[in-house]
Amino acid sequence: HFYRSPEAISRLAYEVVADAASDNIHYLELRFSPQALARVRGFSLNSVTDWVIQATQKASQDHQIQVRLIVTLVRHEPIEQAREVAKVAFDRLGRGVVGLDLAGNEVKFPPGPFKPIFQEAKEAGMGITIHAGEWASAVGVKQAIEELHADRIGHGVRSIENSEILRLVRDRQVALEVCLTSNLQTGVVHKMRHHPLVDLLNLGVLVTLNTDDPSISDSILTDEYQVAVDVLGLEYIELRQLVLNAAKAAFLPDGEKQQLIAHFERILPIGGLLNPNGNLVVSG
Repeated sequence: HFYRSPEAISRLAYEVVADAASDNIHYLELRFSPQALARVRGFSLNSVTDWVIQATQKASQDHQIQVRLIVTLVRHEPIEQAREVAKVAFDRLGRGVVGLDLAGNEVKFPPGPFKPIFQEAKEAGMGITIHAGEWASAVGVKQAIEELHADRIGHGVRSIENSEILRLVRDRQVALEVCLTSNLQTGVVHKMRHHPLVDLLNLGVLVTLNTDDPSISDSILTDEYQVAVDVLGLEYIELRQLVLNAAKAAFLPDGEKQQLIAHFERILPIGGLLNPNGNLVVSG
């Protein structure tokens, strides 16, 4: 099994970061579920989290990539366990961990029981991202924002179905973490050309482009950008906007966030163009 030893967990965490660096990712927020890693061999939540922090920090140094971690809670697991996992995350805020996530079946498991945990996360200054608006309707997005203080929404594409909720997302500048390949594979959209990414961008929503789970989707971030160009017809200026949106939505202190935005503005000048192969050509 993948998670049979501390060494296996550490190696997996290291290689995820190394792979991201080889995909030319400069800043990575990696989400993981301590309970999934701990369960197989009865490791402690604290131990597995520290192994992941240490491995990703080493990979960050070895491969010149900034890495931060988001700890994932799971809707269908007992709330007591969610509290334990959240405490592990809170204890490491600023020491590798920057955010808290909620994943799982949003239809069967509404957000109510998790409200106190995410209230505490907000008060602690932790970034909050909630999986919503993927399987269930746009209402899940509204609940995530209003009840769980979401700064970002995992997927969130079904916001497009409700103009009032879409306005809430846009006005509050809540980022939607869009995953094109995953949305096609899971049936959220039936044809890639019908994906609402372009509409969301045109409506002024803070959209970012993501891989969901590269090993399951068999897609790296470069592939997602390639699909955006080849199938959805995005131009360079829109790809640049997606990158800058990701920097703006990063769970970083303001100073570090401004540095990250400036970094991407510098390496992605407005005068850049895509050649016929889809590669960046910087003009001027």
